[in-house]
Amino acid sequence: MDTFTSSEDLEQEPPYDLLIVYATETGNALDVAEQIGREALRRRRRIRLVSADSYPLENLVNESLVVFVVSTTGNGIEPRSMTGLWNMLLRSDLPTDLFDSLEYAVFGLGDSSYDTFCWAAKKLSRRLNALGALEILARGEADEKDSRGIDGALDRWIPGIFEALDDVLPPLEATQFASEIELPPPRIKVLEDTDRTSTEPSEEERGVYIATTVSNERMTAADWNQDVRLIEFTLDRPSRYSPGDVAVIYPQNTDEDVSLLLETLHWPDAIADQVFEFIERDGLPLSSSLPKRTTPRNLFTKYLDICAVPRRSFFRMIRHFAKNKVHKEKLFHLSSDTDEGIEDLYEYVTRTRRTILEVLQEFEGLEIPLEYILDVFPTMRPRQFSIASCSKPNSKALQLCVAIVNFKTKMRVPRRGVCTRYLASLRPGDELRIDIEKGYIKAPDDPTTPIICVGPGTGVAPMRALIGDRVFDGSRENTLYFGCRSATKDSHFAAEWDEIVKAQQLVYRPAFSRDKQTSQEISNETENDAANTGRTYVQHLIREDSKRIWELVGERGAWVYISGSSNHMPKAVKAAIEASARDAGGLTEDEARNFMKRLVDEGRLYEECWS
Repeated sequence: MDTFTSSEDLEQEPPYDLLIVYATETGNALDVAEQIGREALRRRRRIRLVSADSYPLENLVNESLVVFVVSTTGNGIEPRSMTGLWNMLLRSDLPTDLFDSLEYAVFGLGDSSYDTFCWAAKKLSRRLNALGALEILARGEADEKDSRGIDGALDRWIPGIFEALDDVLPPLEATQFASEIELPPPRIKVLEDTDRTSTEPSEEERGVYIATTVSNERMTAADWNQDVRLIEFTLDRPSRYSPGDVAVIYPQNTDEDVSLLLETLHWPDAIADQVFEFIERDGLPLSSSLPKRTTPRNLFTKYLDICAVPRRSFFRMIRHFAKNKVHKEKLFHLSSDTDEGIEDLYEYVTRTRRTILEVLQEFEGLEIPLEYILDVFPTMRPRQFSIASCSKPNSKALQLCVAIVNFKTKMRVPRRGVCTRYLASLRPGDELRIDIEKGYIKAPDDPTTPIICVGPGTGVAPMRALIGDRVFDGSRENTLYFGCRSATKDSHFAAEWDEIVKAQQLVYRPAFSRDKQTSQEISNETENDAANTGRTYVQHLIREDSKRIWELVGERGAWVYISGSSNHMPKAVKAAIEASARDAGGLTEDEARNFMKRLVDEGRLYEECWS
């Protein structure tokens, strides 16, 4: 969309009082947006709630009141769903009074362990202000590391935003609000479908690929403590994906978990397998991915997340369906915003990583009506994985390098990731839905421009795609710093790297940090223990190669790519490159710091990191 639409071309009076736009990666921002939406509905306000990538951006100039709920992903990057909006707002030809009729508020979500805490929300707030919009309430910033979690900041912000909204919205004809503890009306109306035919949007309508599993091989040693898979698929049509692009996987719950849930809910097969039509009521919208005619069993299998760690909003809904007095009191306590309630909720859910299914089993006897199924259970979130292959040799082939999530909780209860468990179960010939999204990294147009890739563990996946793409084009200016624990146990793609080194198209620098320890000792070790042992990591190799690093980055204009865990590695790697600017480049501390900033500003330093 190249232009904003004139207000003359659109309705002057939208059929809602408040527009709520959210941008999310993991679902947290959606949950917050829905909490704000529920409170607005309780207060008799009409709302429109929409994802940033589903909202017609050219209409924004005609809005008068918008609340934005924005997560920050990675190291200060906006969610992919917000990229279109952000690129539109960054256009240099926009007048400074473009939004002089817009009043807005921003609630940001982030992690304070990052230097760029809530950065996407901060940038959005500042840019809207620069374009003439008026911020009606100081920006809210929720910190996942807060002792009260995201809800701590939200509990403080919600009263303020509705005071501000009451000041700018027309007064209500009736001021009698529904009680805060009253059960809200369901989001859907359920009709029994007499033709008993389940219909879902076609994959073509979804815009996704049908992928057939070719192979699913374990890359780590059989006796190693981590299971990492290389999974190869054949797509139903060609796709010229680029290095750094991500595959979006739509996982499914296991038949066993779904059956256990239905048993817990006391929903017999007559209900579980009955085809119903779901009609959306006025209020909170439903995900466009949900079928409008299907069975509850199908919803629980493909579309609703029953193994997620529940949020407080989940408890605020199920408390209404408890018939047992003791259970009802406990659920009201766990869903309260008191210090004691929040602390107990953290101990009960977050610390132990209890799942929705386990909570429902513990509060056995909840009578959840079918029409509340989409109010109680969150929508299954698709998961994103960096593509580990290059599309140039075969545009219908796609590979993923996936670490299977498998751990024990504080209560020593085994846990497996919903999506990685699903991926691990795939066999040759199995089909699944895959979407492909643009990634955050970009390769140099010139294959002779040097690149330095830093990708420990499964962070090597996008590096393999990038290096493979350049090798296909004949590039010889490629350097890879790879880190893992053992040269013989988890050195991903080692033989492949050796072949590219022999072809003189790669400088390969691996760091093996724990070869002298047993697998059991490694699995028992904490991150802080590992940080204080003097072992060799990728950042140490970069410091050893200080002279060459400066020659590549400082003198020859190399691009740098960092991918992997966001804990300590990215900061340490950037500090090592900055040290090369001082030690080998002769820059002062301030000059070296400014040099690193220029790398980012010039688009020569990319990070693809995750928590």
